[in-house]
Amino acid sequence: MNKSKIVLITGANKGIGLETARQLGKKGYLVLLGARDEEKGREAVSVLINEGIDTRFLLLDVTRHGTINHARELIEKEYGYLDVLINNAGIYLDNESTPSQLELSVLKETFETNFFGVFAMIKAMLPLLIKSDEGGRIVNVSSGQGSLTRNSSPNSTSRLQLAYNSSKSALNALTIQFAREFKNTPFKINSAAPGFTATDMNKGMGTRTVQQASVVIVRLATLDENGPTGGFFEDTGEVPW
Repeated sequence: MNKSKIVLITGANKGIGLETARQLGKKGYLVLLGARDEEKGREAVSVLINEGIDTRFLLLDVTRHGTINHARELIEKEYGYLDVLINNAGIYLDNESTPSQLELSVLKETFETNFFGVFAMIKAMLPLLIKSDEGGRIVNVSSGQGSLTRNSSPNSTSRLQLAYNSSKSALNALTIQFAREFKNTPFKINSAAPGFTATDMNKGMGTRTVQQASVVIVRLATLDENGPTGGFFEDTGEVPW
């Protein structure tokens, strides 16, 4: 009997996370849909189940370690392994503030979700990912706004949003460090830049659809043994660090 491939996606009750869940579910993955709002999370699960996708809800707030530990315990007890972790949960709080206007509390809150939450998820789920028959895959949903190269260019079109951009730059550094630690193993971890996508985070002002945004995430989640690790990718290729 073939084992199901299992993917855990954080912040998956809407937007890019939900579409990524849908696309991986269509590929036969068992989707563990993580969301911090139980009602909205269960509604999203119902939508996917009605589409024929095998989906389970997990109450998961990446800023609350108790929910992370509980999720890990449930996965370990029920399945014993995890094939893919997609760290999709993220927040944007800059609200057009320039760096000199940004409040320290906003910077800290942004990093709590976009960086420390990802680190906590990886630490908790690594023992399960390593048990994957394919060595485990992690996709950190980053942003082209986190590219230091693009931000520092004299002709940069990156927005001045210190909290969000720097949290994604730090996330990319985290990706590199974990990839280096596990470079001689089947385990793979990469950062994905889904592009300026119309979601609730930007009040629907993005120029890309969630279907377009999910392409690179799904590709990195389903890498074969010859795929890259420690990289930063958008759907058109590599993003400069």
